[in-house]
Amino acid sequence: MNTIMVTGGCGFIGVNFIRYLLTETDFSGRIINVDKLTYAGNPESLADLEDSFAGRYVLVKADICDRVAMADALDRYEVDTIAHFAAESHVDRSIVRPDDFIQTNIVGTYTLLQLARERMDRIRLFHHVSTDEVFGSLGETGYFVEETPYAPNSPYSASKAASDHLVRAYHETYGLPVTMSNCSNNYGPYQFPEKLISLMILNARDGKPLPVYGDGLNVRDWLYVRDHAVAIWAIMNRGRKGQTYNVGGRNEMTNLEVVHAICDVLDDILGERAPGTSRRSLITYVKDRPGHDRRYAIDCAKIERELGWNPEESFASGIRKTIEWYLEHTPWVDRVRSGEYQKWIAQHYGR
Repeated sequence: MNTIMVTGGCGFIGVNFIRYLLTETDFSGRIINVDKLTYAGNPESLADLEDSFAGRYVLVKADICDRVAMADALDRYEVDTIAHFAAESHVDRSIVRPDDFIQTNIVGTYTLLQLARERMDRIRLFHHVSTDEVFGSLGETGYFVEETPYAPNSPYSASKAASDHLVRAYHETYGLPVTMSNCSNNYGPYQFPEKLISLMILNARDGKPLPVYGDGLNVRDWLYVRDHAVAIWAIMNRGRKGQTYNVGGRNEMTNLEVVHAICDVLDDILGERAPGTSRRSLITYVKDRPGHDRRYAIDCAKIERELGWNPEESFASGIRKTIEWYLEHTPWVDRVRSGEYQKWIAQHYGR
């Protein structure tokens, strides 16, 4: 791989993947980061790389649904590999406004696939990043495996399921070289503060209410984002073409357990809000969201067996690293929460 186009590289997982590739691996080629720079895309998270890796890291502001812009980027930079992260990804937002999810996640993926298909003499790999939410909800036992039938329950997961099927179809029908991954819930540095863990860390730090849906007993498997980046790179280098690999953290926890863990670590680092008053007292139960899947759990035996990948972080170690990062990066948090980073985007890249 000489030139990798990373779509959605200014989003949470994309940022961490790019940072991992450039600072921790022996990859010596170029990364072309294509991002629409919506509210969740923050190029400031990678601004230091523009100087440190001048010529090897390039940011292109473009919409993956824009066929002309994407064709131009693919050809101008002679891209030979695509790592497709770009997606609208927040379930709550998809319930209120599904339009953006259908457009970006389905039409955008289709646009990229068509362009890659037209350049199969050059494209070595199209890697598609997806979610375990496409499988729907599990009962109290069992795990999602790669062969689990799809049963998405939200507009977000339905749009991701559709994109998964398109990628698979382009491999089977046209022979496009693809790999796919379905991951469990990610957490770690640079996450936009609307998702459960990042929101709870900042609210608990500030003494604000910690809203927990329903009874708080919905179960998720938690994956530290750097572990996910390592897994994706392993799949891109050693995965079998046309195959899907489930990536999980083997950290199955209820949402309430996650919030308790965050409160306890913050109490340990910052001290209790008052003597004998844990941040757990900030927990507030709110009405459950529609279509809230009860349990996700991933069996990642395939990637462990075939590629030798295993998550390095336990939830205990990963959550402490995450909390410490947010506490140490207050300026980044403040700029994201206030929207100041949007001014930086407008100054450097226009709107």
